[in-house]
Amino acid sequence: MRRYAAMVGIVATGAMALAGGGGRVSGEPPAKQIVLTPLGVYRTLLNDKAAAEIAAYDPATRRVFSVNVELRRIDVLDISDPANPFLASTIDVTPFGHHANSVAVHDGIIGVAIQAEVKTDPGKAAFFDADGNLLAAVTAGALPDMITFTPNGRFALVANEGEPNDAYTVDPQGTISLIDLTGGVNALTDADVTSIDFTAFNGAALDPSVRIFGPGASVAQDLEPEYIAVSHDSRTAWVTLQENNAIAIVDLSERRVTRVVGLGFKDHTAPGNGLDASDQGGAINITNWPLWGMYQPDAIAAFEYHGRTYLATANEGDVREYAGFPGGVESARVNSLTLDPIAFPNAAALKANTALGRVNVTKSLGDPDRDGDFDQLFAFGARSFSIRDAQAGLLFDSGDALERVTAAASPANFNASNTNNTLKNRSDDKGPEPEGIRAAALFGRTYLFIALERIGGIAVYEVVNPAAPTFVQYINTRNFAAATTTVAAGDLGPEGVIVIPADDSPTGQPLLVIANEVSGTIRIFGISQAK
Repeated sequence: MRRYAAMVGIVATGAMALAGGGGRVSGEPPAKQIVLTPLGVYRTLLNDKAAAEIAAYDPATRRVFSVNVELRRIDVLDISDPANPFLASTIDVTPFGHHANSVAVHDGIIGVAIQAEVKTDPGKAAFFDADGNLLAAVTAGALPDMITFTPNGRFALVANEGEPNDAYTVDPQGTISLIDLTGGVNALTDADVTSIDFTAFNGAALDPSVRIFGPGASVAQDLEPEYIAVSHDSRTAWVTLQENNAIAIVDLSERRVTRVVGLGFKDHTAPGNGLDASDQGGAINITNWPLWGMYQPDAIAAFEYHGRTYLATANEGDVREYAGFPGGVESARVNSLTLDPIAFPNAAALKANTALGRVNVTKSLGDPDRDGDFDQLFAFGARSFSIRDAQAGLLFDSGDALERVTAAASPANFNASNTNNTLKNRSDDKGPEPEGIRAAALFGRTYLFIALERIGGIAVYEVVNPAAPTFVQYINTRNFAAATTTVAAGDLGPEGVIVIPADDSPTGQPLLVIANEVSGTIRIFGISQAK
């Protein structure tokens, strides 16, 4: 494992400590360093097949349950020795649908979100014991994409994305399935499932930054739940609506969505909000551009700090692309658009391929006067993570810190994709793509672990103050010297993030477990305090 430990990694020292876009405030304790050290890895040997996408951990059996889309099953890994994880068993999900999209664990119960054979049909939420024995299966919404349990174990929640078919002739509602477990998992029936939808918002005046733009879609159809976080008291859930640039707030006792919060847009002209916008030219160029970023978070985590709840989001970005969508896809490169000469007096220079011309923006925004030219440009994602309050109000955004951290760590492969090692390959399209995020209390402090889907690696921040988290470490167990189709490439496409506290760890040491979608690997890190 030493080969990986020597791979790309940086810790916060000197100027790099400022890369987090913030610092301590008066009265806050100093940042406390932790260190991630690679311990072991499990390899499915299935490259670019989504064979290890999302995972969950059961402390009683010391097993990790991992979604294997390619083989249509849950892989059950024994990590009693984190240096040597192995496949102990599998759980077949094909009796319930086409494949699993998500897995979660609570008190020995394994919950699995399973997509139907036809993705626009209702899916299933199936529950198993740790040995893979079926306990119950109930009907969920269309395209169940994420499952989680409330901390008190009373409910399981499923985010049903409700994507349309490719022709955009069938567009199910996006919903959240609330599954009441109080009567016992073995006794579950469809009568225990409440489908929470967005029909109350049809015709409602939404914040302008909430994107409702599917052809012929109602608000309830267009909103697409992606990921769920739950408050520590199990009373509130927050659901990312990625394509819509919004977060839904759900009152679990009332079993309804109380708010749909537009997340606004990121100003890439502001200091500290630069980006590298071109996949051409060779040189890294993180700078300000006349561009807005749509936050469009994927994963979301809720955490407590000084008695208050905060939200952390991984602002990945996403593009709608369907045969039935106008033009087939909502994105276009800036150099293909007509720019308003008043808003962009230097349009010709901006449209150069080494400037802003190659960056992908949405065609659904930016022409409010509908005169055919663009007065504003909106890119997908924010290339950052954010911290928000319990009402989803923005407190902190990491700005361009993630691109600067990865540029310092891997200058020859900056913004490479997870399927090739080319420098700046993703600079024109969402950059490092932060996708997964997890908050954890360790050693008396709160830390955030952010998985970067494209270039790979995990960025660690300490929340010494929710408005100014501090950068701690970036580590990438990827080998840029190897072809991405080979085992030697290491870990590619991190998505699922698990933090195992010391009390639940097989070694007594906190562990970080990362599911890497593209390489089909489960990587285990030890988490220790810096000496």
